[in-house]
Amino acid sequence: MNKGRILLVDDEPAFRQLAQSWLQNSGYQVVTTADLTEARQQLQQFDADLILLDLSLPPQFNPQHTLQALPEFIARPVIILTGHAERQLALDAIALGAWDFIAKPVDPDLLAVVIKRALGKHQLEQELSQLKQQRQASNAVQRLIGVSPAMEAMRTLIQRIAPTDVRVLVTGPSGTGKEVVSRALHELSRRSEQAFVSVHCGAIPADLLESELFGYVKGAFTGADKDRPGLLKLADGGTLFLDEIGEMPLPMQVKLLRVLQEGTFFPVGGREQQKIDLRLISATNANLPQLVQKGLFREDLYYRIKGITLETVALSSRSQDIPLLLQFFLEQLSQQQGQRLKLDSTALSWFLQRDWPGNIRELKNTLESVAAVAQGGVISMADISLLHPEAGTPDATQVVTQTGVQLLDQAVQQLEIRMIKQALEQCNGNKSQAARQLGLSRQGLLKKIDRYQLAD
Repeated sequence: MNKGRILLVDDEPAFRQLAQSWLQNSGYQVVTTADLTEARQQLQQFDADLILLDLSLPPQFNPQHTLQALPEFIARPVIILTGHAERQLALDAIALGAWDFIAKPVDPDLLAVVIKRALGKHQLEQELSQLKQQRQASNAVQRLIGVSPAMEAMRTLIQRIAPTDVRVLVTGPSGTGKEVVSRALHELSRRSEQAFVSVHCGAIPADLLESELFGYVKGAFTGADKDRPGLLKLADGGTLFLDEIGEMPLPMQVKLLRVLQEGTFFPVGGREQQKIDLRLISATNANLPQLVQKGLFREDLYYRIKGITLETVALSSRSQDIPLLLQFFLEQLSQQQGQRLKLDSTALSWFLQRDWPGNIRELKNTLESVAAVAQGGVISMADISLLHPEAGTPDATQVVTQTGVQLLDQAVQQLEIRMIKQALEQCNGNKSQAARQLGLSRQGLLKKIDRYQLAD
């Protein structure tokens, strides 16, 4: 049984042969090399779980030279083996990320224990990282709330394009969740561990936008008393989200286009070119093609940012999602206030029959305001009337009949059933994996499967 893959880097042929034989007899897959150059080449084709590294290697035979290369290899545990049993060397190695430091001649029993512990911890860290990524992915998808065809299509597209670096333009009316969509793209991407930097292009004065994006060097202008990195640099390796990009001034559009074309920029007042690697997601509620025709938005920049366009729709076009959104916001408020909140039937009907021109943002803010005046954890029409005197008493039956909207609990159940089926399908029926993807315990998933009669 293969207990793990080990790369042994040592210049002594006899030691390499002896150690390889012993490790292979212990169940490990072992590859050996004599120097750092060979080690780098081997790692391109042999994905080692652990490295045993001698410090005195050709051609320099200088322990400090090997230590300088150590950060290249610490994606997995590195155990230092050396005849230079000096305390400072050991401290330096550990400070640079080595797992342990063992002096030669090596005690096989000690080495066996150290290798076993190092591989065990490495495997645990990998599993925790995978669980974290699965939880992030699950949370990202769950925030895309709704069972309407528009939301189903949006989730499908996001899951397909998120792992790529294609540029995305998110369009749609104000308040429809364009930033939520953009964050989901980031959290499901390979850049999810890096920064998500959000910039509202219309909220920063035009004369400050360049220095905010590009940063500046000391002395670039009055008050620039030290170098300051810009938002572009902060997003390096991650995702830059330019909200309301249609409001970006034309001079800045020219400079942004250069960044997108070349991947480089100069800080304000600086002469040293800086390189960045980021994914761009833009959003706007404006009609960019119309702005292009009017000369208010550059055509070349438009085609640079619109790799794939995702369009969010008005809440009035997806009214069947309102119960789910209400449920989600009520759960958030319940956690914040420390008590369970719910809508009574007339209050629910009032929310369902309104037009919500401000879309999800207006729905959320209205719910928060009426929840603030409600008593006893139940939001009623009396509470709504305090803040909205014009509100009448809605006909719940008429509302449900006219819009086809299900009751809150029924809509939540429908969403849970769909997500459980999707997770089971993606995990090939493996309930433990599906539970982790959904952020549930295995027992919790089994209970829901039983409740909804989803068993095979």
